[in-house]
Amino acid sequence: MAYIDDPQTQKANLEYIKSSMNEPLLEKEHELDLARRWKDDQDEKALHELIRSYTRLVIAMASRFRNYGLPMGDLIQEGNVGLMQAASRFDPDRDVRFSTYASWWIRSSIQDYVLRNWSIVRTGTTAAQKSLFFNLRRLRSKIESENGEEGLNEEGRESIAKTLSVNMKDVKDMEARLAANDQSLNATIRDETQDEWQSLLADDRPNPEEVVMGAKDAQTRSAWLSQALGELSEREQTIIRERHLGYETVTLEDLGKQLGVSKERVRQLEQRAMEKLKGSMIKKVANAGDLFMED
Repeated sequence: MAYIDDPQTQKANLEYIKSSMNEPLLEKEHELDLARRWKDDQDEKALHELIRSYTRLVIAMASRFRNYGLPMGDLIQEGNVGLMQAASRFDPDRDVRFSTYASWWIRSSIQDYVLRNWSIVRTGTTAAQKSLFFNLRRLRSKIESENGEEGLNEEGRESIAKTLSVNMKDVKDMEARLAANDQSLNATIRDETQDEWQSLLADDRPNPEEVVMGAKDAQTRSAWLSQALGELSEREQTIIRERHLGYETVTLEDLGKQLGVSKERVRQLEQRAMEKLKGSMIKKVANAGDLFMED
């Protein structure tokens, strides 16, 4: 659905478009002279004349994207950003008309804006997907007119996938994406009810009672672990803390150097300490499974 501006915005857009179309076209030599003055001398007056003369190019490019349901004024402004980028990068010594060079920057800037704002769901993250987004409708219309029927069949999708060098899944996903509209979760399910769509979403998070019980159980387990650690020797406590309770696990080799024993001896001490911890904590509960939190 196309965006409709309010009357004041429409009037402002029309005035801008009219003034842009009245700007004189530049001869090649004058255009290159303006570009050189800006590049070599940072002559802002030359830059402004160059930019104003090609805002008509921005308007023409923006008109191609107005069917995506976005404000025409925004499309024009994004195109102007691209035009400014082109002016800052244009090399007048390459003997290329500025309009040819600027067209790519203008189109790219507008396309990026469309992709960012057409939907709240991010669309087209790769070059192939962007090409599919902006060409699917055109290719689909062409195939439908040739076949004399509405909608795409498998053969039509294969043709589009081959033309744009994408796989069939991408074509099907983008086709479904373009056919759908964003829906607010605050929209009512039916006109005659006040129930919103978000009221049908299930909340998989723990309820308050489960949160409190989980926190209490975690505190209890922490206390049990602290008591069990107190029953270990100082060396065993060091091994358990360095190997299992720190942010970064210390290797057996480094821990062996720290304690003055071999790597294999550290492994043996660690295994024995873990068995002591397990035995100590199991004594505190009737069911060993109570020691572990559920996923």
